[in-house]
Amino acid sequence: MADRRPATYAAGAGGVLALVLDCRDLQVAADFWGAALGYRWRIRPRPDDHYLRLLPESGEGIELLLQRVPEAKTVKNRLHLDLRVRELEPEVERICLLGAKRLTEEPIRESGWAWHVLADPDGNELCVIRPPQGYWDAAP
Repeated sequence: MADRRPATYAAGAGGVLALVLDCRDLQVAADFWGAALGYRWRIRPRPDDHYLRLLPESGEGIELLLQRVPEAKTVKNRLHLDLRVRELEPEVERICLLGAKRLTEEPIRESGWAWHVLADPDGNELCVIRPPQGYWDAAP
């Protein structure tokens, strides 16, 4: 993994941005999210570990911190990840093959956007989204 160049946020003292995701099994979550996002971890989790950092291969970007918790997910997430892609169905199929469950049979469509809602192995929702035409031309 390259030297760490974390994503920062502009407010306050210019801190580092990380997302924290609860899970029951660090290894299952690391395998799923690592493959889904193309992220890597340096050390395999041990049974007594409570956290595992996943980082982009390049070292640049948002850290995903997996946090082992004893309880199962019971209600809808208040925060979820959107995976914005050029081709919707192939990416939905790829993520499902990694262990996600499709929660929508047909894509949801709104203002040119189309997406499926999926759940990771712990039941955490995520969306795979195809933006409207022209999005990729305007994206940074």
